Amino acid sequence: MPPVDGKTLRLEVGDGIALITLDRPERRNAFTGTMGAELSDAYRACDEDDGVRAVVLTGAPPAFCAGADLAPQEETFVGTGPGFSAGGVDFPAWRVRKPVIAAVNGHAIGIGLTLALQCDFRVMAEDATYGVVQVRLGVMGDAWSHWALPRLIGVAKAAEVLLTGETFDGHEAKRLGIATRVMPADEVLPAARELAERIARNAAPMSVAASKRLLWSSFERSATEIGQAETELHKRLMAHPDAREGVKASLEKRDPEWTGRASELEL
Repeated sequence: MPPVDGKTLRLEVGDGIALITLDRPERRNAFTGTMGAELSDAYRACDEDDGVRAVVLTGAPPAFCAGADLAPQEETFVGTGPGFSAGGVDFPAWRVRKPVIAAVNGHAIGIGLTLALQCDFRVMAEDATYGVVQVRLGVMGDAWSHWALPRLIGVAKAAEVLLTGETFDGHEAKRLGIATRVMPADEVLPAARELAERIARNAAPMSVAASKRLLWSSFERSATEIGQAETELHKRLMAHPDAREGVKASLEKRDPEWTGRASELEL
């Protein structure tokens, strides 16, 4: 995949890692409709490219994403228009068949944080400000936050975040269960990249795709349905040469050479 320089973001791929950088630093990467469309396209490209093994989403310093662009001032949230969706993106991170790691290297407010909630991991800056503040602006949390956040931290803690609109730092994000890891801002992106590299080097693409898709659908299925889905997926994975390669590489103490592709797994 060649590098992409959009109006609001950059997409670079190397060594199996796709790095998506929200790139409006003069507006602290504030979210616009154009950014939503470009991010959707970037996620689709990463999903379809079997050369991509993991995705990192970050923001051009000094912020991750300051939320919706408030340039229209009091008209920011007035009117919806044809085709309006509160989702922000029409191809969210959880649909990508590779792990998506949010390197939240600075402030993430409103949709800035709810976009990160769609990711599989969140490495977050300890001294930045976070919050789903929309109820304090006369609207409500967006980007599937009422679906993703309770799955991540439970209904009671999700209510604390969504219904108060209060802001918090990285340590509180860790306490709530939103942050996977918390560290100084300048360490966030390197740590996220290192995690992505470990996945790209060690994890079988088909296995990761199957496990991710099952995880994100688990709340819609009964224990029996999950058990049945695990069995069917195991049958497909165990019939693939990667099941032998993984064991062989482990016994030989070397990196595995996977031949399976995430795009082979349609769920």
